[in-house]
Amino acid sequence: MAMAFKMATTGMWVADECKNSFKEMKWKKVHRFIVFKIDEKSRLVTVDKVGGPGEGYDELAASLPNDDCRYAVFDFDFVTVDNCRKSKIFFIAWSPAASRIRAKMLYATSKAGLRRVLDGIHYELQATDPTEMGFDVIRDRAK
Repeated sequence: MAMAFKMATTGMWVADECKNSFKEMKWKKVHRFIVFKIDEKSRLVTVDKVGGPGEGYDELAASLPNDDCRYAVFDFDFVTVDNCRKSKIFFIAWSPAASRIRAKMLYATSKAGLRRVLDGIHYELQATDPTEMGFDVIRDRAK
């Protein structure tokens, strides 16, 4: 059953690879980030790009297109003031100004369904340009 998770509000399906990749990121720390995209023809949310454990925020930002929407999850590791290592997972809804109106609407209405499938997200960011999801924004939100 390759498309087990249906988003009720938009009729979109979430591919099993999305949930499996997220679990690998969350529990096994195999990925640092995952970028998801919607294929409008098949009405399916799929994995667009996966960042390895050695990749960081800069690679995530570079993998988001300037003219199309995407979803992304980013595993942010940090050390607290009392030297405790922590990890927080961010969900980023990327919707740049140059993207098509139809794509913006589709991604906005499908976001909640994907969030339900990806269990364990700590924070959510909505970004229309790179400054709204900058590394300093993520760091400040996590702490």
